[in-house]
Amino acid sequence: MGIGLIGGKGEMLCEANVVPLIDILLVLLVIFMVIPHRQMGLQANLPQEAGSPVKVVPPETIIVQIASDGSLRINQSVVQREELRERLERIFALRAQRVAFLQGDRSLEFQVVARVLDDMQAARVSPVGLLTSELEKNP
Repeated sequence: MGIGLIGGKGEMLCEANVVPLIDILLVLLVIFMVIPHRQMGLQANLPQEAGSPVKVVPPETIIVQIASDGSLRINQSVVQREELRERLERIFALRAQRVAFLQGDRSLEFQVVARVLDDMQAARVSPVGLLTSELEKNP
């Protein structure tokens, strides 16, 4: 970079020559454009899209049935008395509506039905509807 002093009759004039600075900047620009930037990263295996997922649609209505011998069923699936609460909690875990129905045999004592109702309430099933055989006969 050069500074030129031009003077006449006691005047001093300073001028900075910026042409060499522009030349250096252009050379640097060309160097950085020509040299490829190598970016190294970790090799990642991305998950691939699986086939269409098989969705199991749970039945809308949950019916707990008590047979005359005291055996329990949830929508025709046999359940032991000790497993009833856990199964109901699993069934209603992903549901917004926690409605279920209880259907008991006519010959059952109320105490058996009350125990099943207690288990349903402990599983936070509410409300619980009662189904009777008279309702099934009348359409």
